[in-house]
Amino acid sequence: EVHLVESGGGLVQPGGSLTLSCAASGFAFGAYSMSWVRQAPGKGPEWLSSINGGGTSTSYADSVGGRFTISRDNAKKMLFLQMKRLAPYDTAEYYCAKGWGPRALEGDWGQGTLVTVSS
Repeated sequence: EVHLVESGGGLVQPGGSLTLSCAASGFAFGAYSMSWVRQAPGKGPEWLSSINGGGTSTSYADSVGGRFTISRDNAKKMLFLQMKRLAPYDTAEYYCAKGWGPRALEGDWGQGTLVTVSS
C-alpha cells in the first residue's frame, strides 16, 4: 500500500523560504516519478513539479519555476521541495504524489502539509 507522509509546512513571511519533505513507503520508491501538488483554499488542485525515478529529470509549473526546487533521496525514500521567495498566493495545502506531471493529480497523494505565507 502506498503511504506518503508530508512534513515541513508552517507559517512563513512573504519572501521567505521553506523546505517540505515527504516520506514514502509501500512501493519501490526509486522506480517511480514523484510530484508535488498543492491545493489553495477554495481552489482546485494544482500540479507544481515532478522528478523522475533517478532524480535526473525535473519539470516545473510556470507558477513556481525558478522559485521551487524538487529533489529526492532514493536511499532514504524521501522527496523534497525547496521553496524560495514565497508569496501569499503560495498559501495552500501541499501534497506529494506518485507519478509524473499533471497526471500525478490522479494518483496517490499524502495527507498534506499546510503552508501559510503571511506577514
